[in-house]
Amino acid sequence: MTVLELNILDWLQSSMRTPVGDALMPVITAFADKGIGWILLTFAFLLRFRTRRIGITLLLAICIEILLCNILLKPLVARQRPFILNPAFQLLIAAPQDYSFPSGHAAVSFACASVLWIYRSRWRFPAAVLAFIIAFSRLYLYVHFPTDVLAGAMIGVMVGVISCRILSRFKINNLCR
Repeated sequence: MTVLELNILDWLQSSMRTPVGDALMPVITAFADKGIGWILLTFAFLLRFRTRRIGITLLLAICIEILLCNILLKPLVARQRPFILNPAFQLLIAAPQDYSFPSGHAAVSFACASVLWIYRSRWRFPAAVLAFIIAFSRLYLYVHFPTDVLAGAMIGVMVGVISCRILSRFKINNLCR
């Protein structure tokens, strides 16, 4: 499977790499570095009474995603990143130091996009598009295998749904709408 995935990544590099992509993809992927962009968005939702329930759900989803992907699965699976297996590739970003599977960028992005989708937030479409672009950026930048990104996206959707289910069971009316 790894050979096939390296071939897919090499094909992406030979057929889709452009100077514009080389400039944009590091910026796009940086939005989800350590979840910072999604955490800032979460705080924006937490600040407004009307959107606080969404903010609380986003915060829960981010915490579950970190626990599941970064603390549990990455060390357990311990999959090397593609640029380590293909050292000839020149990275456009600093080399990530953790393991590859699953993609935390894809997981947190799809978790947050799923929460916004379920709550029917007006931000659901931009969040979904951003989640897909961030996931693609991880392939473009050669820091994840396709199955890392796919698994991260699937875990993210699952975490988003579970977070919404958990919060739907709690009455937090005095905190939010």
